[in-house]
Amino acid sequence: MNSFVDGLLAWYDAHRAELPWRASRDPYRVWLSEIMLQQTQVETVKPYFLRFVAAFPSVEALAAAPLDEVLKLWEGLGYYSRARNLHRAAQIVARELGGRFPDSIEGLLALPGIGRYTAGAIASIAFGVRAPVLDGNVIRVFSRLIDLEDDVTQAATQAQLWRLAEERLPDERPGDYNQALMELGRLVCRPREPLCAQCPVREHCLAFARGTQRQRPVKKAKATTPHYHVAAGIIRDDAGRLLIAQRPLDGLLGGLWEFPGGKQEDGETLQECLRRELREELAIEVEVGELFTVVRHGFTHFKITLHAFECRYVSGPPQAIGVRAFAWVTPEQLSDYSFGKADRQVIAALAARRAMLL
Repeated sequence: MNSFVDGLLAWYDAHRAELPWRASRDPYRVWLSEIMLQQTQVETVKPYFLRFVAAFPSVEALAAAPLDEVLKLWEGLGYYSRARNLHRAAQIVARELGGRFPDSIEGLLALPGIGRYTAGAIASIAFGVRAPVLDGNVIRVFSRLIDLEDDVTQAATQAQLWRLAEERLPDERPGDYNQALMELGRLVCRPREPLCAQCPVREHCLAFARGTQRQRPVKKAKATTPHYHVAAGIIRDDAGRLLIAQRPLDGLLGGLWEFPGGKQEDGETLQECLRRELREELAIEVEVGELFTVVRHGFTHFKITLHAFECRYVSGPPQAIGVRAFAWVTPEQLSDYSFGKADRQVIAALAARRAMLL
């Protein structure tokens, strides 16, 4: 056991990546980085982290910021519930906890957006608490270390891996050890082509000894990803302004703005779908014109094809029925609002069209 820990920590000390959130053990920076790193690659997170700490240098600054400002800075990072939970947690820490992050697993788990893995990472890295972590990288490392033949997506296997993570966790430097495990999985014990010759703990790895490292971890086959067609309206008034809507906070892309519309139902055309959605969400009537652009986009559990139509606003004062808010904006003002990726592609197409007409 000690030789495994010693070898891993020696490798980490020599090869650890210089990352902006490792400049200090400040709980705010550790927490912010761990939330951003959920389901997101390190290189993607770096510029977002730097922009966030520049805009919100403390948890109090983040708590005081409007949600729209937080979402705008988060724009493009995806999984937007993380940003909403980040904002809510900042407000709890700043207003109810005196600006001090909990230093226990139980206290951290009470904050929005923090689960068992994130709580363990923050507690061990920021506070030196002996707390295990188990993310995708660590699962892969442990699955190969013990040559695990069981499906790692199953609850019983997950429980076994958590026990293993707890058993192997050293009393000293638990935060560095956890980061070393994650870094080993990211840089060396990679999913498809593990660099076993560079692994500092390969003598402890059963899968390496048996030649099964490329078959680990075992995961059940993914189900077919559903696909939906969505219609959206580029709705203009007589002054040339565009109507945009803000999605409800509780749901996919909650709090982001969009060109209003929705999912096509069986038996209706895209034009019928758009007119129905606009009545249900905004209580307006439009004249649906030509198809402007088509955008294909994938979410975690489904895919969409977004069909954006030019529309002329006909009647009915807009009402926020199925949306959080709405706004009439000029094309130049679109950049002031936070949009999901598919809608940003529509905005880019609009900008390209304007540039061609100049």
